[in-house]
Amino acid sequence: MKDLVKNSVLKFKQEIYDAQDYIWANAETGYKEVKTSKYMAEIFEKLGYKLNYAENIPGFYTVIDTGREGPEVLILAELDSLINFSHPDCNKVTGAVHCCGHSAQCSAMVGIAGALTNPEILDKLSGRIRLCLVPAEELIEIEYRKELVKKGVISYLGGKAEFLSRGYFDGCDIAFLVHTSTNTVFGANKGGVGCLAKQIEYKGVSAHAGGTPWLGVNALYAATQGLSAINAIRETFKEPDVIRVHPIITKGGGAVNAIPDSVTIESYVRGSSFDAIYNANKKVNRALVGAALSLGANVEINDIPGYAPYINNEDLLSVYENAVKTHGYEFNNTHVISSGSTDMGDLSCVMMGIHPNAPGAIGVSHGDGYYIKDKDLACVGSAIVQVQTLCDLLKDGATRAKQMLKNFTPMFKSKEDYLDYISSFNCEGDRITYNGDKAEVKL
Repeated sequence: MKDLVKNSVLKFKQEIYDAQDYIWANAETGYKEVKTSKYMAEIFEKLGYKLNYAENIPGFYTVIDTGREGPEVLILAELDSLINFSHPDCNKVTGAVHCCGHSAQCSAMVGIAGALTNPEILDKLSGRIRLCLVPAEELIEIEYRKELVKKGVISYLGGKAEFLSRGYFDGCDIAFLVHTSTNTVFGANKGGVGCLAKQIEYKGVSAHAGGTPWLGVNALYAATQGLSAINAIRETFKEPDVIRVHPIITKGGGAVNAIPDSVTIESYVRGSSFDAIYNANKKVNRALVGAALSLGANVEINDIPGYAPYINNEDLLSVYENAVKTHGYEFNNTHVISSGSTDMGDLSCVMMGIHPNAPGAIGVSHGDGYYIKDKDLACVGSAIVQVQTLCDLLKDGATRAKQMLKNFTPMFKSKEDYLDYISSFNCEGDRITYNGDKAEVKL
């Protein structure tokens, strides 16, 4: 089957290259991937697929039914880009650029979709296959996404949780997404951290900065104290919890001669478990609130569920590793928890999943020197390995997939249980109530 898989992908080599070039040149950020989604959909429709489009947001999926009983395997690729105005290839207006590798993911999906039109492959498989182009993996532009939530367009900041809530993954048993990396070989980590997204506004009182500064309350000073306080508690984070907190100021004042009355910050709190995230976030909020109290300011903190931590399923990862080696590639498992986050963690809470990587990129991930250098590895090779992984799972009556699922118990019994749980992390509003010389605090 090795040669059948390889040749079926190679038949679409030029289309794979073209997709990488187009998507790289037309980068769009999360929930704005209109051109990217349209481009990919046209390729799928040309291949003869019937598509199920996401309602009112980018993205789509298609289901291939072999007609033989078996599990359903979900293969994903991500449509969105990052923002990096220092990257030479970024959109000069929006800053959008695929310094995340998602353009290669999409182009690999072209090869996967093309190969699965070959009846010689499908005739050997059982069960169903769901191919999905999903939006909004990069957890950026939080304020914009919160507006979409307020308008009722979306319910979740991340695309996979949004698709999950809409029922677009109902019936799926196994999921994998191969991420492009700057590693020199195919590989995987043990897993990755989850994250909580934070929107923070320090609220002060405006006054003339030169004439009557004593009449003001400086929100910028309160914010800088808050950031300093976060830095002061970093040594209290335990190493196994892999806590990462990295705030940015998105608004720092309006005029140099006016005391800033509003300063906004965005941040994540990342951790290797839900408990670790919860406990670290309490400390971060205490630091933020304490800084506001010290200057008589207030602080609004909006905590929003980000992505779940994940552990790559060992059984499924072994199938992927074997597929890599079947085609003569090297494989390396670091056996460490990555400090990066992905919404594949959300899916791993309700179904068997992995998030391994493929080589082919150079530079620093998310940096201004990141490029897809080797399309044969990042795009074509990735497609070959993914199709091989799928075949190994679903061949011979889907024996391997069925055996693996017998030994698998998801963290949550249903998507509803999971979504209810992460919704409990939502907490919004001012954290200080002043009453004369007294103040009540909510962390």
